[in-house]
Amino acid sequence: MALTDRLLTLRRDAHSGEVLARGGDPEAHSILERTGFVPVVRLHEHYHRLPTGLDAAEEARLAVRAVARLKAVGYHVSCDAAFDTEYHEPHYLTLGAEVAAIADRIRHASTTEDAADALTELTATHDGILGALHEVLAATADFYQGLGQSADPHYAQRLRFLAIERLGVIASDLRGIRNDLADRHAPHPQRTACDGDVPDAEREASAVCAGPPPLPLAPSASAAAVGGHRRWTPHPADPRRTCPTPRLSATLSRSPKSSPVNCPVAGPASTTFTPSTPTSSRSPRTCGT
Repeated sequence: MALTDRLLTLRRDAHSGEVLARGGDPEAHSILERTGFVPVVRLHEHYHRLPTGLDAAEEARLAVRAVARLKAVGYHVSCDAAFDTEYHEPHYLTLGAEVAAIADRIRHASTTEDAADALTELTATHDGILGALHEVLAATADFYQGLGQSADPHYAQRLRFLAIERLGVIASDLRGIRNDLADRHAPHPQRTACDGDVPDAEREASAVCAGPPPLPLAPSASAAAVGGHRRWTPHPADPRRTCPTPRLSATLSRSPKSSPVNCPVAGPASTTFTPSTPTSSRSPRTCGT
């Protein structure tokens, strides 16, 4: 992470009068959003502003709180003097960070049982994360339903669709994956624990842990490649199998009176040759005969 991502500015804009926060990384952006700021993403800029319709006192309160929260986790904030106070606020682990910890458990899982236990936190029937997310979507839909504006029922309908159709599919598939892992009872071949037993064929003399077995090689994209070069095998219907040799084709003249016969001389490039007008009673000689 770049050092500049730890620097932010939080000031009242001289032109618009809005309180704007610029800079920072995704963690800082999450802190601003939890404090009430609204992200603004445009083609050439990305910043956060306070919601519209607030009075000056409420804007100052939220700005002071944002500065305190950012400084509590080590960010350097350049701000207006009115926002830089002695106010301090403790930093607690967010719910999103707790859910992200499940991903760390799966990354370090060494058996199918470990991975299944971690996924159970998402798929548990009564109090799993996916079930709770369904409740959040349904509650938000109920909130929108009676909010009063003409578009609000459409938002409510969309939220219910997401909860039932989209989230339902994810939950069903993930439960099947969790149950499959729970039934396997197998260690992960690439995540074996170090038991201090190094095989005799180990190349590294200082190694104290046996390495995982090599991953299976993916099949080659071209089975006909030999020595790094592709070998050309003509198709039975390829005209290059029946056309005359270059020496024979060179004896054929290009007469405009005869019908052309396409015969590639060598490789993919082709040249159009026309057989000469016959001078005897014999039939004219054509390619492939």
